[in-house]
Amino acid sequence: MLQIRRSDARGFADHGWLKSFHSFSFADYFDPAWMGWGNLRVINEDRIAPGTGFGTHGHRDMEIISYVLQGNLAHKDSMGNVKGIPPGDVQRMSAGSGVRHSEFNHAPNSTTHFLQIWIEPNVKGIEPGYEQKSFSEDQKRGQLRLVASNDGAEGSVTLHADASMYAGLLDGAETAELALNPTRKAYVHLVRGALDVNGQRLEGGDAAVLAGESHLELSRGKDAEVLVFDLAA
Repeated sequence: MLQIRRSDARGFADHGWLKSFHSFSFADYFDPAWMGWGNLRVINEDRIAPGTGFGTHGHRDMEIISYVLQGNLAHKDSMGNVKGIPPGDVQRMSAGSGVRHSEFNHAPNSTTHFLQIWIEPNVKGIEPGYEQKSFSEDQKRGQLRLVASNDGAEGSVTLHADASMYAGLLDGAETAELALNPTRKAYVHLVRGALDVNGQRLEGGDAAVLAGESHLELSRGKDAEVLVFDLAA
């Protein structure tokens, strides 16, 4: 089964300082058909206006990934981390037994555009944790680069969750393939550009939801940046 979820079917919130598209039910956006997919719970595409951001707030028992597309995301948390997250970096924060953090765009003239991703953990109440790694364009060019996994394989950030996340850049004749376990679920989120997913055309912001599939093929990219999730069913 492969189902396409178009970009304009997502929830949308405009808070002035923040514009956010919600792939799954979040905050005031509720759709019982889209509460998540497998253990993937949130993909929010956020744009933070210059000089604004999320004030200090708390999370528990969630694996939270930030993937920056433009600008820089300033992060500060109750674990003592004060970091800047530029494009190319993948940040993982394990909320565990409880963590408080803020996210801010300090730039005076440019928007910070990023994806915030929540994955349900397979352990609860753990000590909160933080990890951040950089993945170059060359590492993602014409292939799917593992950037997050439950065992930190291939230099990826480590998730306390039964899930893996890949990032790829595809253009022209470049193709990428991934073997899937048909007893699991997969989710393809096209960050930008255009791309064929198992022969189905996606445009920026679209997603492909897969279950019972054994193979994923990405082709005919046009300036495409894509994230692929292998998920517990």
